[in-house]
Amino acid sequence: MLLSNMTDSAEAAGVFLSVDFSSPEDYFIFIFHILFATSTVLVAGTVVIGISATRALRLQNRFIFMLNTSICDTLVGFSVYYLGLFDVQEGYPSRNGTYNVLPSLLGVNILTFLFAQFDRYFAVCYPFVYSRFITRQVVIGINVYCWLYNVVHLLVRNLLPVSKAIQLYVFSIVFFQLIVLTKVIMTIKLYVVAKYQLQREPPGPERESKKESLRIIIFVVISFLVLWCPSFVNIAIKFFLGGGLTFKNEAKNLFAILARFNALCTPSVYIWGSPALREATVRTVWGRVCPRCRTK
Repeated sequence: MLLSNMTDSAEAAGVFLSVDFSSPEDYFIFIFHILFATSTVLVAGTVVIGISATRALRLQNRFIFMLNTSICDTLVGFSVYYLGLFDVQEGYPSRNGTYNVLPSLLGVNILTFLFAQFDRYFAVCYPFVYSRFITRQVVIGINVYCWLYNVVHLLVRNLLPVSKAIQLYVFSIVFFQLIVLTKVIMTIKLYVVAKYQLQREPPGPERESKKESLRIIIFVVISFLVLWCPSFVNIAIKFFLGGGLTFKNEAKNLFAILARFNALCTPSVYIWGSPALREATVRTVWGRVCPRCRTK
């Protein structure tokens, strides 16, 4: 009865729900998106609060990149409450869309991960140059650029005629394919650095910190590529070959769901891979919600 009332009220407002609850699969899809959105907001939001409230973490460049992606992931989690629960179709053509504002959040992460890979590479391979030129202000500027680039690109796409906007969209797909290729190459280079170069450094806290940061970025990028590639391939086939799979809406788009799942996976890897971040989240968030967590 409650779900039926929700459907009626949504239709009266002009936006249908993503499912009509005519089969058990519809209930599963609807509940899945609620749980997925909530989990993403809680996990990514915890990382945002933990880093923001801990000065020792904010002073480290790698945690600034983590903060930026986690802010983006938190917003992606909130976006799932709309994209997953209502009948929304982004892209071309669009239905009840957000002018591609919500999908563009994932684009911020793409650029941030790329710059984070270069950051870790230079930090490990060229530590003297890195400490002199790659200051905290430079890293903050790079993260701001990731947002500005996507905002400007989004504004241009929305202001152009549809035909030109589609051309720009296709160009951005090609551009992001080049970024993905660069990310693959950088992941291999970082793996080689982590496996061979760090072994030659003397044991100590600095070596362990570098090893931890490389392990995190490698895991994050690999998971990103695994979750994003199906969507990239399907979009490319759709625009360049006229094929590909189509879905009724974003809630049933398996490729889009996989891509958005990256917003939950990434902050989870951060917490798993960084004891300092894990301690910060317990102290600033979960230790206050559940005092027993603080003592464990």
